[in-house]
Amino acid sequence: MKEKVQGLAKDFLKDIIQVRRHLHANPELSFKEYKTSQYIQQFLDQIGVKYTAGYVETGIVAHIEGKNPSKKVIALRADMDALPIFEENEVSYCSKNEGVMHACGHDVHTSSLLGTAKILHALRDQFEGTVKLIFQPGEEVLPGGASLMIKEGALKNPDAELIIGQHVFPSMDAGKVGFRRGMYMASCDEIYVTVKGKGGHGAMPQNIIDPILIASHMVVALQQVVSRHNSPIIPSVLSFGRIEGLGVTNVIPDIVKMEGTFRTMDEEWRVRAHEIMFKMANNIAEGMGGTVDFDIQKGYPFLVNEENTTVQSWALADEYLGKENVEELDLRLTSEDFAFYSQVMPSCFYRLGVRNKAKGITSNIHTSTFDIDETALETGMGLMAWIAMGLLKK
Repeated sequence: MKEKVQGLAKDFLKDIIQVRRHLHANPELSFKEYKTSQYIQQFLDQIGVKYTAGYVETGIVAHIEGKNPSKKVIALRADMDALPIFEENEVSYCSKNEGVMHACGHDVHTSSLLGTAKILHALRDQFEGTVKLIFQPGEEVLPGGASLMIKEGALKNPDAELIIGQHVFPSMDAGKVGFRRGMYMASCDEIYVTVKGKGGHGAMPQNIIDPILIASHMVVALQQVVSRHNSPIIPSVLSFGRIEGLGVTNVIPDIVKMEGTFRTMDEEWRVRAHEIMFKMANNIAEGMGGTVDFDIQKGYPFLVNEENTTVQSWALADEYLGKENVEELDLRLTSEDFAFYSQVMPSCFYRLGVRNKAKGITSNIHTSTFDIDETALETGMGLMAWIAMGLLKK
């Protein structure tokens, strides 16, 4: 059976590369994946896979039934949205939508899952149970398409027992994959701060309440939240990526705006950190004569790979690719809305290598030159099909 799956993955690679290139050339932003959704539906129609569209407007849930379809139900997930990035690659499939790019590999995830669908549909008389294929919108922005898909019943009727997801990993060579048991990725909260003071002439600071100075003290002081209030055994990070104070060389503005992110892997500490940040920011602003609006938008939870599901999936990857091509992953303080699935059911989220240094394919995700070695699609679709069939037997 392994040879059958590998053979089909090889046979389908040329077509799936074209699918990926079409998706890459026609990216759409989060929750606006209308043409992407139509394209996926057309593909599923062509290969004869049944589906229901309209989840969160653009989401799709397909079903591939084997023999005795009610025996066990598992789910496989791919995300579909792109990022607001201007692509700089010089390739035939470069983005046609200016300022929008599949810079996080969601075109790879979607095309790979379509390849998996094609394999499983061809082998549907070779396994028992049902595989749900979840094509999910809006992974890149809050509240996360995964949370909305769950609310709209994407995991129900029939009810899935577990879910598997994969994500490109540009620091790993194509042909390899990576797994980690237990805690893997961090929660993610967005921080929006407005510091209010009293602007005026930079040469007469005695007449103003300087929001630039207040904000500067705030950024430095808030670093204590992680370095002095958190246990060193709990991974956490607090970073500010934007500070905007629209004054000039000699004009202090009335308002400074800041945006940042807080990430951790412990829910109790997450709540307490929010309280500490809010109190600290308000005390600093008040003590310096200003005020602050400190808004924390709670985002994705931490992502945990359930032990049994991950051990079984890892073993199936060893069988399919050889142990030399399966690596153990490190903890990451990045986040993913697949974490919502991991909070409600047994889950495994693994990494797909896409790097090829010899071909110059080394750019990281979320960059304007991100691309993949497209042979990774053969690994991605074949392995996911193999894992699905293997888990249906467990």
